Amino acid sequence: MELSELMKIMAALRGEKGCPWDREQTRDSLKPFIVEEAYEVLEAIDEKKPEAVKEELGDLLFQIVFQSRIAEENGEFGMSDVIETIGKKMISRHPHVFGDTTCETSEEVIMNWEEHKKREGKQRASVLEGVPKELPALLRAHRLQSRASRVGFDWERPEDVLAKLDEEVAEFKDAVNRKEKDGIEDELGDILFMIVNISRFIGVNPEDALRKTISKFISRFRYIEMAAADMGRKLTDLSLAEMDALWDEAKKRQPPAV
Repeated sequence: MELSELMKIMAALRGEKGCPWDREQTRDSLKPFIVEEAYEVLEAIDEKKPEAVKEELGDLLFQIVFQSRIAEENGEFGMSDVIETIGKKMISRHPHVFGDTTCETSEEVIMNWEEHKKREGKQRASVLEGVPKELPALLRAHRLQSRASRVGFDWERPEDVLAKLDEEVAEFKDAVNRKEKDGIEDELGDILFMIVNISRFIGVNPEDALRKTISKFISRFRYIEMAAADMGRKLTDLSLAEMDALWDEAKKRQPPAV
């Protein structure tokens, strides 16, 4: 099926004899679905399931087609305009591929990209502008720190970053000992921000890392739940020592990370 066919399906869904639910949707009402579908794509990628990735990409594409259809009904733009705009942008911002500019490294590509944005009049007052506030906090922190690092605001050695983390942990412990609620929150935020800095410095996406750890936690906790059920016992009847033992069993059964 071609994209044009999908657009016809969307038009039918929004038409007079279409689906009542689809006809009621607005640009704003669909916002949560865009986020949800994007994260389902990420989940499928994490689980290394090509068929699931294919399906979730289709769901995400449908949301783009949906938004484009609403815009077309409003007389603003259509799907072809969306495709043309991104196509022209990619050609313009990749002169090292479609022109005579030479870029040998990713760093040079990024610098060239920023130069093109300047010429397009899209250079922002601050290098930190343009990172969406709606991003999850870990991902947003990672993006902001990456932006700052482009202009040299960065650590030079991993040891320096780790030393700063130790400093933040000490300040957090001090706030906890003094039972300062606001201070505890501030210092905890500093620790999380530093952990993001460390992850960025060593080339690990903190959002991906935490998401995978959450998946491990769910898998291991489910093992405890099922083991308790097999024993004919309620989870609340197990002692912490028993649950710890089952947790260790789950860890041994879980395949190592690839």
